[in-house]
Amino acid sequence: MALPEHDVADLGLAQAGVRRVEWAARAMPALRQVHDRFAAERPLDGVRIAACMHVTAETANLLRALRAGGAEIALAASNPLSTQDDTAAALVAEYGITVHARAGMDAESYDRNLLAVLQHRPHMLLDDGCDLVNIASLERPELLAETFGGCEQTTTGVIRLRQMRAEGVLTLPMVAVNDTATKRMFDNRYGTGQSTIDGIMRATNAMLAGRTVVVAGFGYCGRGLAERARGMGARVIVTEVDPVKALDAVMQGYTVLPMDEAAPIGDVVVTVTGNRDVIRAEHIASLKDGAVLANSGHFDVEIDLHALEALAVEVRHEVRPQADEYVLADGRRIVLLAEGRLVNLGAAEGHPAAVMDLSFSVQALTTVWLARHRDTLTPGVLEVPADIDTEVARLELAALGVGIDHLTPDQEEYLHSWHV
Repeated sequence: MALPEHDVADLGLAQAGVRRVEWAARAMPALRQVHDRFAAERPLDGVRIAACMHVTAETANLLRALRAGGAEIALAASNPLSTQDDTAAALVAEYGITVHARAGMDAESYDRNLLAVLQHRPHMLLDDGCDLVNIASLERPELLAETFGGCEQTTTGVIRLRQMRAEGVLTLPMVAVNDTATKRMFDNRYGTGQSTIDGIMRATNAMLAGRTVVVAGFGYCGRGLAERARGMGARVIVTEVDPVKALDAVMQGYTVLPMDEAAPIGDVVVTVTGNRDVIRAEHIASLKDGAVLANSGHFDVEIDLHALEALAVEVRHEVRPQADEYVLADGRRIVLLAEGRLVNLGAAEGHPAAVMDLSFSVQALTTVWLARHRDTLTPGVLEVPADIDTEVARLELAALGVGIDHLTPDQEEYLHSWHV
């Protein structure tokens, strides 16, 4: 059988990739049920999908479900440090999916791969950080001539889409998969919290108990990270620009400080904001010797890398895997993890499969919803239908063997009536 179009590192890694994908599938029972339903119903027959996503075993299981439903898929990597070359090989050789992804590719290759999957003239986009929508809108809008919609799975991507909509340049209906209750709770809070700590510990082998961890940003991701760090015995300081989130952190018992005051006392400083230049030159100049800098926001702009390089008199690359040491003029050493990119994917393996089970089940069902309603949707940023989120939660509870109560008819009536 002819292989699909591909640009991967080594097809000889395919069997190792299959083992990795199948291992992840064991922890994804909700998505497995979705896969089986799609295989029986074929709701995506003839639908071409272009995806920009992290090329991991968990993503592979989402794409297997969509493929079982009849979709034709072309995948590009959304982050050069997160690509698992064995998973990429398995997707091509074993699962029949077009893949353009190699670990460690440069920015030019990244853009080339995005354009390569768009050349398939997709009906639908699965985006991560709005990169597919962005590059197509700016460079090749004609490639979206047959596109009827898509999904965006990150906070940063949703922000960018809303900005595009406000400026009148978003031409597609895009569903904010990131904004569902299950996604925020599991993926952002529990997933980012655990996987960020995992990445920091793999890259540094550092003990967190008794150390000071600065968490920049107290959204869902920052909240999860702060909880996990505190659970490891760290003293946690939160920095914020939003007074409501800052107050929330205070009421949860965290110390809240401006970054100017937090940076000099942090042993580990992690950005989780989705914004740029959170750690700037003045903060870097105040860091203690041996301080660790990491980012778990979407893009590598939260730490001012140009300022870090300018302040350093020497850079020692790979003092440990995914850890670079910057030596300042006075001899202080600052350790940057994963090149300032996502530390949970660059230095670890991203969210546990059990977390992605819910997020990708929502994404799979939303993809079918988009296909079925393609003729009635208008350009903009749309919400995931509430019944999809609820259905995925029920699937997960059933897989875990957990039962819950149900409203009685009288309770239903009471909740929907203004009568006492």
